[in-house]
Amino acid sequence: MPQREAPTAPATRRGREAAVTDRPIAPGDVLHLTRAASPQFVKPITVRVIREVRDRHTYHGWTWIEAYELDARGDAVAKRELFVLREGLHRLAGPPRQAAPPRQAAPARGTSPTRGTNPALRQAAPAQGTSPARVR
Repeated sequence: MPQREAPTAPATRRGREAAVTDRPIAPGDVLHLTRAASPQFVKPITVRVIREVRDRHTYHGWTWIEAYELDARGDAVAKRELFVLREGLHRLAGPPRQAAPPRQAAPARGTSPTRGTNPALRQAAPAQGTSPARVR
């Protein structure tokens, strides 16, 4: 009897996707979900996996995942729990995420955050031994 060849992964879209069946679903994976994953995805979505829920018993080939739905910029817009067919999941090569804006450095330790700033932005400190006025 001739041996059967293993099925190949579905064709990739512009080289960015790969079938998920080649390795387990891991936290942080970015997946593209279409109708191949579940009939609910008439409009495809992109998600970032939080975890695969393995303690729920499902039909063969199906699984539950917790994931964040991503917008076009790669920002999370909703947390979702999804029932999907593993063979229909497509892993994106990299997250569709733009670089975060640079953070400002924190003020040096032991210095006032207003020192060296515009005088109009400084707040007057209460005189020593007095308490700020209470508002009623």
